Order: sequence, then C-alpha cells, then structure tokens
Amino acid sequence: MISLAHLKTRLGQYAAVWLGGFLLAGVGILTGSVFADLMDATDMVLPLALLATGLALGLGVIATLLSRQTLGTKLMIFLLAIMLLLPLLWAPVSAAVVIAFFADRSIEYSGVYAAFQIGVSRLLFPVAQWFGEGDVIGSVWSAFQVLASVVGFLSAMVKLWPSIRRVLGPEPAET
Repeated sequence: MISLAHLKTRLGQYAAVWLGGFLLAGVGILTGSVFADLMDATDMVLPLALLATGLALGLGVIATLLSRQTLGTKLMIFLLAIMLLLPLLWAPVSAAVVIAFFADRSIEYSGVYAAFQIGVSRLLFPVAQWFGEGDVIGSVWSAFQVLASVVGFLSAMVKLWPSIRRVLGPEPAET
C-alpha cells in the first residue's frame, strides 16, 4: 500500500526545494555579481546551491526510509527521487541561465555550468544512443532543459497556488 498523503507531502517539499534552489541561487549570483564578474559569481554560488538542493532531496528520502511508512511508499519515494533528481538540480542552474540571458552574457563561460552540462550529457548519452546517431545528444540536452524547467515550474505553481488563491480572495457569491 502506498501512502498518497506522504507522497503529496514529499512532492510539496520537493516543490519548495526547487523553488528555493532557484531563488536562492539567483539571489546569490546577483549579489555576487555586484562584487565580482557574473561568471565568477556563478562559479562560486552554483556548487553550493547544487550541494544544498541535492542534500535537501537526500534528507527527504532518508527521512522517508527511516519512517514507519510502508515498503511501497518508501520505494515510490526512492524512485521519484531518482527520476526528479536532475530536474531538481536544474533549478539553481536555470537561475544562472536566466540571469546570464538577461545580462546578455554566455553562460557557457561558467566552468560550473559547463561541468554540469558535461555531467548531464554523460548520463543522457546512453539514452541518446538508443534513438540513433547524429546530433541526438543536443536534442536530448534541449529536451532535458525544457522538461526540467516544466517540472520545476509546475511543482512551484502547485506549492504557490494555495497562497495565490488566498491573496485573490474568495470567489464572488452568485445572487
């Protein structure tokens, strides 16, 4: 039996970590760029942000594994953590990409971004090989960026939507 309430709680926490990783990395990079070059600030902030988001996910998984949840729930949380790890790690990286875009700078000059892209490409390369040769890895990288951004945006909206509804107020009563 799988506890849907526990899954919902962990997915809500995942959304909070994704949003927090994006926002904190963005604030850190913007603050660092006041004192140093944008790429240097990115290279200082991204490793810490990636480590923090990975640790947050790991702590959630460990907490579930040590809890009194059923084996099915524990396995589901573990599988979701594996599937959602790369989109979660994309959160701070996407903050750096967005900042570099608006600063009209090439993010590829960041050593940490380049290392992240190479690492993800090495993980995705076997997947790309299943689909054939050619520039498939570029397409898979682009698809990963889109998928990770969509997952992050949706998880953030799910987390923020109740607050947005409270701000907008109750539905008008029909008379």
